[in-house]
Amino acid sequence: MNILISGSTGLIGSSLLVYLSSKGHQVRALVRHSPTHLSQVQWMPPEQGPQENALEGLDAVVHLAGESIASGRWTDAKKMAIRDSRTVGTRLVSDSLARMKKPPKVFVCASAIGYYGDRGVEILKEGSSPGTGFLPEVCQAWEAATAQASQKAIRVVNLRFGVVLSSKGGALAKMLLPFKMGIGGNLGSGEQYMSWIALDDVLGVIAYALDTGSLMGPVNVVSPNAVTNAEYTKALGHILGRPTIFPMPAFAARLVFGEMADALLLSSARVEPAVLLHSGYHFQWPDLESALRHLLNR
Repeated sequence: MNILISGSTGLIGSSLLVYLSSKGHQVRALVRHSPTHLSQVQWMPPEQGPQENALEGLDAVVHLAGESIASGRWTDAKKMAIRDSRTVGTRLVSDSLARMKKPPKVFVCASAIGYYGDRGVEILKEGSSPGTGFLPEVCQAWEAATAQASQKAIRVVNLRFGVVLSSKGGALAKMLLPFKMGIGGNLGSGEQYMSWIALDDVLGVIAYALDTGSLMGPVNVVSPNAVTNAEYTKALGHILGRPTIFPMPAFAARLVFGEMADALLLSSARVEPAVLLHSGYHFQWPDLESALRHLLNR
């Protein structure tokens, strides 16, 4: 397949580029700078999407670009960047695809389980209602921004990513130092559910979404075994051979991280990958401890 990837320098995108290339696919990157290679296609968000003539011959597009939600405090400017980088950027790509005379067959677009908001112990599937607050609103608008592609009969898959675990970056990489120092611990009560997925399975799911013609609409990209923060903390400490007796109380998390603490660290989302399980996707790392041992070479 001839595949275009946006966000190709991020944790998922950079790994996906290598992964798909190794499978024999021709992979191109959507970049903001002037192309320096034939494998690059330029766009200039928020003003201009990729030009249709540069997209000719594509079989698929994987759109992963977006402002990081986990770096820096959520000021008004940061929240606007989070929202606009997803909604405006996705709309630009979607509109460009819709204008093509021969568009790609599939448009795989990132979304997030932030769609569901803070839901306690409720089991959440793709058909569950959206939550309330900033992240659910962003995710709803993000997914709605693919409408033009859908109307052009392009198969659109909205991948609602959970917490992606990798030693190369993201949540796990940030936790390693304090845990290795023996100062890791629960966040808040530790009772909040964390819906996670190993990076290997993220790549597998994206490839599966590209190949599986029956897959469309929202797809929860999480392990079938969500855990509480306390369970995650215990597992990571056990694998690293370090104590986990230094919890971060909720008030301290809010003091350090502001609004982001409630939305990302203290909220509970017990998400089930119902669509993937029903369609027959086989998870490589469904169990947290085995996934962590694999990722950390332990």
